[in-house]
Amino acid sequence: MKKVIKDIIRDIKRNIGRLDQTFLELLYPPRCVICDKVVSAGEAVCQPCRKKIHIAEEPVCMKCGKPLLDEMQEFCRDCGEKKHYFVQGKSLWIYEAEVKKSIYRFKYQNKREYAKGYAEEIAKQYGGWMQKKKIQAIVPIPLYKKKQKKRGYNQAQILAEELGRIWNLPVYTDLLVRIRDTKPQKMLSNTERKNNLKKAFKTTENIVQLKHILLVDDIYTTGSTLDAAAAVLLTAGAEEIYTCCIGIGKDS
Repeated sequence: MKKVIKDIIRDIKRNIGRLDQTFLELLYPPRCVICDKVVSAGEAVCQPCRKKIHIAEEPVCMKCGKPLLDEMQEFCRDCGEKKHYFVQGKSLWIYEAEVKKSIYRFKYQNKREYAKGYAEEIAKQYGGWMQKKKIQAIVPIPLYKKKQKKRGYNQAQILAEELGRIWNLPVYTDLLVRIRDTKPQKMLSNTERKNNLKKAFKTTENIVQLKHILLVDDIYTTGSTLDAAAAVLLTAGAEEIYTCCIGIGKDS
């Protein structure tokens, strides 16, 4: 009964979110997620900006989706040296200058509306991949409670909700919880990143009924955060975890 009530509440929240989104679009016309200039309805990136960004396309690492320099390679250097808890990952764009600026505005300058554009671009690029993997639900990487309160929102959650809307999939925003206020991963070495994320996440309920989950975050670096979250979800009963991010670096 508790699960049924939770599902009903989740659906109500999603429908309210859709109405809010429609209202916001009437008040604020869509903007290019790269340059922030007004664009036509249904356009996430203006044509001039499309020339400035690069899709994370083949050849890419078979594990994390990081663009490779050599098309004969199967894995990037990171994935060749360590085990991941997720099955496979995909990212939308290479994390270069214009994409960095865009994601920074999305995370720190309240450009929440970018999530819709990011999600539309991801859906175009990876909709077929997602269907092949038989994804049943989407789970965003959570922020620590105090950090989210300070920022006002979790950018990964907003992106996940937009993907759920497009793909008509449930988004579990309260399934995974961050219970430690970890340091920013970009400031740490690989070893420090692993230690930083130990016991950082927990699940709030058993998820045996969910076999294939898509974990969503904004940026993929070494995958340590996604691995830590994936390990917890696997322990809770999931069978396969996949990942999806907006930006990713190139293989070095």
